Amino acid sequence: MVFVLTVDQRGSRSIGDLVPELLNTLNRRPRRIGLLRKFERTAGDEVQGVLSEARATVDVIVQLLRADTWYVGLGVGAVDQPLPRSTRAGSGEAFVFAREAVNRAKASPHHVNVVGANEHAAEQVESVLWLMASVLRRRSERGWAVADLLAEGLTRREIGVKLGISQSAVTQRAQAAGFAEEQRGRVLAAELLEAGEVA
Repeated sequence: MVFVLTVDQRGSRSIGDLVPELLNTLNRRPRRIGLLRKFERTAGDEVQGVLSEARATVDVIVQLLRADTWYVGLGVGAVDQPLPRSTRAGSGEAFVFAREAVNRAKASPHHVNVVGANEHAAEQVESVLWLMASVLRRRSERGWAVADLLAEGLTRREIGVKLGISQSAVTQRAQAAGFAEEQRGRVLAAELLEAGEVA
């Protein structure tokens, strides 16, 4: 089972081509866990990457949702082996599903969709991602500042010192940012994908 992400830029005519910046960000760490084939521009404002790890896939999706400028399609299934060196040359059901998913994302309220052989299981993962997208979309810059530091493993005390606020203020911002909900969402989405029922 492989995870193929097809990502298409929203509103490129008004904000310019963000693909080079995105590719640099997604491929910055060549040893990103689970990245089978690096993200490449496939056509126009679209990029595609192939991953083997559910958690890494969810991490990338969250990163894309945070930017709020992409349609995100996740295809789950098999790919034709051996995988070619170039992502663009890949084929198989996961690639087909990812194409279908990104097209669906263009009419989706949260711009992210999941397609796999098991429609019900794919919809379950998609539902978790939609809920996470709703949380992330409401997060303020202050909320992101706290969430990012919590994700790095800093304590609330350390974050308070770093941001010049009290520990209680850190807790309040974390709650308002939906940090706990996001973390649980990440775990649940990854576990549903790891279960292998979507494919």
